[in-house]
Amino acid sequence: MDALDQVGPRLRAARKDRGWTLDDLATRAGMSPSTLSRLEAGKRQASLELLLPLTRQLGIRIDDLLPEAPADPRVHRAVQRREGMVIAPLTLDHSPVQAYKVTFPAAAEAPEPRVHDGYEWLYVLSGRLRLVLDDHAHIIERGEAAEFDTRLPHSLSATVDGPAEVLSIFSASGERMHTHGTP
Repeated sequence: MDALDQVGPRLRAARKDRGWTLDDLATRAGMSPSTLSRLEAGKRQASLELLLPLTRQLGIRIDDLLPEAPADPRVHRAVQRREGMVIAPLTLDHSPVQAYKVTFPAAAEAPEPRVHDGYEWLYVLSGRLRLVLDDHAHIIERGEAAEFDTRLPHSLSATVDGPAEVLSIFSASGERMHTHGTP
């Protein structure tokens, strides 16, 4: 449905919300009831000359008669590079959870474990991920997933075999620690 096709029905809804008849609004706006009826039915083209007195009487803006432009669902956030990792955001900044594609460089040893509030879910897209969780090392292979409470001492790194690409989903507090570093 075209945006202009929605003007008439939205105008009718605003009039009815106030409990006004066609005659009530037409008289207040200084036009004939038949003109208003044709406008609401989409049989008369909306013009500023017609809409301004109507919206003033209804106490609404002309914009209120038009649908909002659909939001762009695509994610346009900058890739971050930190400590050899490439961190690509996959969710909008204001999403309730944050998802990232993280590429970990090959590493002979695991970094020092950290502890912080939050929860993390991950899925290995390629390579092998070393997850040290509460002093236990786990190798997460391509196609495997893991989840853990980040209040347990943990560290993430690729193995010496090569880089690892990981899809990570964080709670808000976990996202701050993993993608922005330690405060």
